[in-house]
Amino acid sequence: MKPIIAEPGEAVAERPYSVRWALASLSLSMLLPSLGTSIANVGLPSLARSFDAAFQDVQWIVLAYLLAITTLIVSVGRLGDVTGRRRLLLIGILLFTLASVLCGLAPTLWLMIAARALQGLGAAIMMALTMAFVGETVPKATTGSAMGLLGTMSAIGTALGPSLGGLLIACFGWPAIFLVNVPLGLTTFVLAYRYLPNDIGARKKDRAGFDTMGTLLLALTLSAYALAMTIGRGRFGLLNLALLLTAAFSAGLFVFTEARIASPLIELPVFRNRVLTASLAMNALVSTVMMATLVVAPFYLSRALGLGEALVGAVMSIGPVISILSGVPAGRLVDRLEAPFVIAAGLVAMTAGSTALAVLPGIAGYIAGIAMLTSGYQLFQAANNTAVMADVQPDQRGVISGMLNLSRNLGLITGASVMGAVFAYGAAASEIAAARPEAVHSGMQITFGVAAALIAVALTIAAGAYRRRTNSEGA
Repeated sequence: MKPIIAEPGEAVAERPYSVRWALASLSLSMLLPSLGTSIANVGLPSLARSFDAAFQDVQWIVLAYLLAITTLIVSVGRLGDVTGRRRLLLIGILLFTLASVLCGLAPTLWLMIAARALQGLGAAIMMALTMAFVGETVPKATTGSAMGLLGTMSAIGTALGPSLGGLLIACFGWPAIFLVNVPLGLTTFVLAYRYLPNDIGARKKDRAGFDTMGTLLLALTLSAYALAMTIGRGRFGLLNLALLLTAAFSAGLFVFTEARIASPLIELPVFRNRVLTASLAMNALVSTVMMATLVVAPFYLSRALGLGEALVGAVMSIGPVISILSGVPAGRLVDRLEAPFVIAAGLVAMTAGSTALAVLPGIAGYIAGIAMLTSGYQLFQAANNTAVMADVQPDQRGVISGMLNLSRNLGLITGASVMGAVFAYGAAASEIAAARPEAVHSGMQITFGVAAALIAVALTIAAGAYRRRTNSEGA
């Protein structure tokens, strides 16, 4: 059966098997980048020992991947319009798969980091273009369900990484956490090649729309920011300050440039929508906390609680199970209740979960905290994405979905760098892999005390956005 082909915004003729397999390819294209984000975290202790590296150096295995995604995800969406989405998506899948092989075979830490950056480029292409393909592969009446499916796959990939990674490391060693992507990537490529619609010819006028300067300035901003949060092994010195000032200057230059070019990378007027701005800010804060769980938990469970790698993965699988079970009900709850109410409920649950992780001891305390945190995250994500995308015009969906991805990845970078620094500070040790159990426990308490405060800030933002929305509707 031939792939479904439709103009953007048009309903697609009912072709059940084609729609099903096209969605399967898109689901895998969303799952793999999310899996790539989280699966490496559980291997950080093993990688630190294997490469004889400090905690802050090993963090770059995570940061290089996230930086590549964050700096490029908006640009590759525009590039897909120029060169053809299907063609670029296939290239992205192959890049991701090839980079996974290079990661698994890397003999040194810095070659590993370079391969992870290449893997991040492939992941950025997959994440950006997967969302854009929904309107071309499913009937318009079921677009919401398809978007919900992709959101669920992203959450499953993020949540599944630690447990799958722990199992693979215990059985085959750390290279397996990267090589597992190879058969999945090849399967995704075959399905995408067979079932996704052919490219509609790109218009020549779109070629002027690729914002190279904006991409470079955004990359400079985020790279300087991540370096400022990582260099110094938990201590903030003059170099860190200089990097933060560089990030601030380049961010200002980025805004100045975007306001004056014909086809900016990010449309600055979208920030005039206060509800959208609030949603993006909350998304970044929530992602910061969720990334902190992935970075800190393996060290807490292994060093403070003395669990082996296999048992660490088993305990951390509680999160994936809850994520899988709560994703669909969360989406249905959003359909029945107002999105702001579900956003607030999710943030309250996340605050309770972060507090539990900070104060409750032992494995039981960890499980209770992560259960509340994960279920709250699912509620928040389903409601926040619905609230943002509900009233977006068809020609703006790509821009807004790109902004959601950007805010999420900014939060992930913050979680991996800032919260990692908070953890190292709380443990009073630059070498976390060798820290005493009581020091690691102290770092865990301080980290999730900060996490609870961040979610409380997000809850305050949600309340303010709801009041503004209510006042505007009343007027």
